[in-house]
Amino acid sequence: MTMQLFALSLGFAGLILATQAMAESPRCGPRDAVIARLAKRYGETRRGLGIAGNDAVMEIFASDKTGSLTITVTLPNGIMRLVASGLAYEEMAEDLSARGERA
Repeated sequence: MTMQLFALSLGFAGLILATQAMAESPRCGPRDAVIARLAKRYGETRRGLGIAGNDAVMEIFASDKTGSLTITVTLPNGIMRLVASGLAYEEMAEDLSARGERA
């Protein structure tokens, strides 16, 4: 019984630590707050946007200095979610094939 209580205590401690870590680096929040965090922490600015499904707006943020990038989706209620992040961002401007033509 003592061993079970000890294991249960360790499990709760891990859950508390995991919750605290998620609170310190949330993957979603009000759009203004997320944009401010991307700018302050990573030096990222908006580089592109588009309309995603369900009236959501997809945006790409990146930093020329660090090469970091973040892809976000903002829902109609104003909550922005981080979808993906990465490194080695490179700006490109190339012509894509016309619709129906192979690249």
